[in-house]
Amino acid sequence: MAIYTVKAKRVGKWWALDVPEVDAHTQVRRLDQAEAMAREAIALTLDVDEDEVDVELVPVLSTHLRRACERVESTRRSAEKSTQAARDAAAEAARRLHEEGELPLRDVGILLGVSHQRAHQLVS
Repeated sequence: MAIYTVKAKRVGKWWALDVPEVDAHTQVRRLDQAEAMAREAIALTLDVDEDEVDVELVPVLSTHLRRACERVESTRRSAEKSTQAARDAAAEAARRLHEEGELPLRDVGILLGVSHQRAHQLVS
C-alpha cells in the first residue's frame, strides 16, 4: 500500500489539503475529516480503490502554533513518566509495608491512600 503525504493548511474556515506526489487537492472543514477526504481524492486521481491508499497527514502551522503543540506533547510525555514512576514507587512501598513491615493490606491501603483492593494489586 502506498503512503502519500497530505499537507493541510488552514485557509479561512477550511483546511486546504494538498498531495504533491499525485497533484491532488481538496478541502475539509475539520482535520478529523482530512484523512478520509485525502484518501478519496488520491484514489480518484490515480483511479484506484481507496483501500489501496494510505496517508500521512502533516498540518502546516505557524512556528508559534507548532511550538505550542510540541510543548503539550512534551508535557504529556513527562507526565506519563512521572505517573509510571509513581506506580513503581507505590508497588515497591506496598510490597515493603506488607512483607517487611508485616502490615495487613487494609493498613497498607490507608498508609498509601488507596483502597485495600488496590493495595492487594500493588503487592501482587
